[in-house]
Parts: sequence; structure tokens; C-alpha cells
Amino acid sequence: MRRADLADLAAFVAVADNLSFRAAASRLGVTPSALSHTMRHFEERIGVRLLNRTTRSVSLTDAGLRLLGRLRPAVEQISQALDDLKSEQEHPFGRLRLYVSHFAGVAVIAPIWARFLSTFPDVQLEVHTDEAPVDIVAKGFDAGIGPKFQAAADMIAVRVTGPMKAAVVGASAYFAGRRLPCTPDDLTQHSCVQYRLAGDGAVFEWVFERDGKSRRISVDGRITVNDPDLAVRAAVDGLGIVYTVEAHVDPFLRTEQLVRVLEDWSPSFEGLFLYYPGHRQVPVALRALIDMLRATHGWAPVKGSSEIPFAAE
Repeated sequence: MRRADLADLAAFVAVADNLSFRAAASRLGVTPSALSHTMRHFEERIGVRLLNRTTRSVSLTDAGLRLLGRLRPAVEQISQALDDLKSEQEHPFGRLRLYVSHFAGVAVIAPIWARFLSTFPDVQLEVHTDEAPVDIVAKGFDAGIGPKFQAAADMIAVRVTGPMKAAVVGASAYFAGRRLPCTPDDLTQHSCVQYRLAGDGAVFEWVFERDGKSRRISVDGRITVNDPDLAVRAAVDGLGIVYTVEAHVDPFLRTEQLVRVLEDWSPSFEGLFLYYPGHRQVPVALRALIDMLRATHGWAPVKGSSEIPFAAE
């Protein structure tokens, strides 16, 4: 159906409901003469007279009555659908799809999802975890959570974590009988757990910083993963040294399952952001999630920070 057909049908229903061109025109926000011209053109186009009109009154022809009878259920359904959409703006409803990094899923979403779902029982939450940047709009996601640079230039980015510090760690069993690395160059004498962002992607280079200077180091090792949890598990199992985020391994450092090295070379990173397209008509469920995350964290922007580990080049 053409857009013009919908406009003509809406005009016809308005006139039929009011039996007055003046009242119908006021409802539609047009002039009575423009509405009369629209209806005359519509009748000529379909070859059927729908209205009887004089200078004093308007009535429906038999054909007009039949058309109105068939249109009425559809008009009521459309009106109800629009009313439902308006009510949803006050009451979060429907599916909210998020594309997040593994760490964001654990550190950002998991701590609040029980409270979020209990607060908004009519929302269904879908969380897809991966590290590779994707076009979240093309893939049908409402928002993503990851490093800020993954957001397209025209997207909105909202901070959801504070700054993060890198951590280079290994198990005590691994370091037994080996010299601890004192500089990044010492890593050439060690087995390092390598991280590949995607199946055919480049292996992540380890980023170090000291005295205002930044370095990227390519490391060697017998095991390569594309999941940060597996990388940490490999370190705990004594398979080598891992480069990760401090918050990710803090529980293992506190229990002394892992030992930290090169701390004075480990840089800080900007943190994670929730990003989504456009300022206008943000889905109400997404707005509710953003408000909850802001109330939980309330982070302020951080300037002059580096890229986050495990980010795509």
C-alpha cells in the first residue's frame, strides 16, 4: 500500500467519525478546503463515491459505510498499538540485546542483572559476549559495552567502569626455578599465554609504559587463546605468564594463586563504555539499564588514557 493511500484512508475515517469537514480538518491539522480536495481526489482515484455532502451536512454513502465498517477494526488496532508504544515509554518492556566483551559481561552486567530484571519484570535481557568489534546496528543489538573506540563516531558512549590497570601475572609454580622478569625485554626468556582477538586476527601485543614512554612487545608461548577467562586459567595452571586487567585477576592475587610482575611497567586504561546509536527515542529498557548503571557507578570521564587490552587494532 502506498503512503498516499494511508493518508487518504485516515482522512476518510476522520470525516466519517465527525460528519464534518471542519471538525475533521481540525483533528488532522489541515484546512477544511484541503481536506475536501483530498477526499474528492480519493473518490476520483478509486472511482467510488464515499460521501454525500452539501453546504450544510455530510453523510456516508452505502459504499462509504461498507468501507468504514471494514476499516474500523484496523484503525482501532493501530490506535491500540500506538497507545501501547506510548505506555512502554513509561514502563520498560520487551527484549534488550547487548553485545559485550567477556570482562564487561562479568564486571558490568552480571553484578546488576538480577536487580535489573526484578525491577523491570517485563524486560527480557539477551547478552552476547565476544571481543571482536562488530556493527551492533547491523547485528540487531540495542547497545554494546567495550572500549570507547569501538563505538562509531555518531554513537553515544556512557562510562560504565572506572579506569583499569594492566596486570602481568603468573603462578608461583611457573616461576619456581625461573628468574622473575624485571623489564619487558625479559619476557623473551619466558613462556607467555598469547591472546588472539579472532580466529584469523592478529595476536595481541603487550603494552607497557614507563616514564611517559609506551612500548608494545610481541611475546612467544606454547598456548594461544581468544578468551580472557581461559588466559587466566592457563596462568593459574602454571602454563605461562598472562597480560590482563588487574580487576580480572585480583581474586587470584589475593589468594596468592598468581604472582604479579612488571607492575611498575603496567599502564592504566580508560575503562569500559556502554555505547548505542543516536540521542533520540532511546529504547526505554535501554534507558532504564543506563540509569541503573549510572546510579551504581557514577563514573566521570578520564582523559589521556591508553587503549584497553584485548582491543582490536
